[in-house]
Amino acid sequence: MKGSLIFFVFALLVSTAFGLDRQANADYHARREALSKKTDGGAVLLFAPLEADGPNALYGFRQDDNFFYLSGWAEPGAALLIAPATAASDKTPARPYTETLFLPANNQIQEKWTGPQLSPQNPEASKITGFDHVEVIDKLRDELVRLLPAERSTLYSDLPGYRQTSPSTNGLDWLRRANGFIGFASFRDVKPLLSSLRTYKDSGEIERIRKATDASIAAQLAAMRAMKPGVTEREISALLEYEWGKRGCERPSYSPIVGSGFNSTVLHYSDDSSTVQAGDVVVIDAAGEYSMYASDITRTLPANGKFTARQREIYDIVLGAAEAAIGAFQSGKSTLKRDSPNSLFQVAYDYINTHGKDLHGEPLGKYFIHGLGHYVGLAVHDVNDDSVALGPGVVFTIEPGVYIPEEKLGVRIEDLLYVDSAGKLINLTAPLPHTAEDVERTMSGK
Repeated sequence: MKGSLIFFVFALLVSTAFGLDRQANADYHARREALSKKTDGGAVLLFAPLEADGPNALYGFRQDDNFFYLSGWAEPGAALLIAPATAASDKTPARPYTETLFLPANNQIQEKWTGPQLSPQNPEASKITGFDHVEVIDKLRDELVRLLPAERSTLYSDLPGYRQTSPSTNGLDWLRRANGFIGFASFRDVKPLLSSLRTYKDSGEIERIRKATDASIAAQLAAMRAMKPGVTEREISALLEYEWGKRGCERPSYSPIVGSGFNSTVLHYSDDSSTVQAGDVVVIDAAGEYSMYASDITRTLPANGKFTARQREIYDIVLGAAEAAIGAFQSGKSTLKRDSPNSLFQVAYDYINTHGKDLHGEPLGKYFIHGLGHYVGLAVHDVNDDSVALGPGVVFTIEPGVYIPEEKLGVRIEDLLYVDSAGKLINLTAPLPHTAEDVERTMSGK
């Protein structure tokens, strides 16, 4: 009976601590070690945000991307410290690799409102979190004093830009007020190092992005079947969120865009407040987030279920541009940048600019007004090292578009792709209709 109770409490703490489809502890540990090898002996200190409130609490607390990437910890108020192994010198002894997760002390009154929290004193805390050490956050200062020499220390953190804050701003300020502590340290921004690591997704990350995408595909299909004149953009937006939500997504990856008629030509339209009219095209740019990982999908639909000749002409040009870019992809060479010798953007732009005209006989290139794509991961516009070409492990979008306000006609087709270990380009959104015929067939229920 006692063993069963211990197992129940352990399972409850694991469920409470994570509540997500989390990767194995070894995956997060490997990332921490990989980061430590990039700091030239410097330590890494990151703070999780505090509990969200106000408008930020709409979908509940969401962990900072970098903090989650390194820890898999989804709760507020924590901190992590990574200190790489260093050799002995004439002034300092050798230091082994050390990693510690700092958690808030238990507050039994608060837990009546928010639920049980993992105690840093719990003997299973290290096993649950995957960190070598778990301590109460009040011991952070003492641990820094123990691990870091009083001189020539380098401390990496997510330093804010000019007139900006970061999740670590308050925590670093707290340490600075502690009798001037860490005033001796040389601070460096950890974000470029993490951006380099996060450019390449491991298999667990790919799987979670796939789950977000599969749920989002189901939502997009439901929207196609519900589309008709007289439906409101907001109704379609609500349907999308319901469909991916019941498939395990916690929240949207970004504010859903359902733009009909003229709204289809507005790139970041998100009011979703109009009523779909007969003869409109409707751009639906919407996807869910699964266990912190995003997806990103756009499809363009004819409100009536059938494209007009002009709508179909533009649709086919945009689809042709996407297919041309995908066909030109070369692992280790292609980029999304406009000014690269191997630019996929240029391939798509050239296709659009040499196919079709506007109402004044001008080429359509000027109506392709955004980039061809972006990286996707823990953020829908994920951080990356854009100095390297697209290669194994990257996840990105291909999303050409043509937007002609004069005709109230906008078309965007966005697919989510990744490069597998063999350099092959895999389309995660392949199950969604691509051709105009397939869109019309799906909308008719066939």
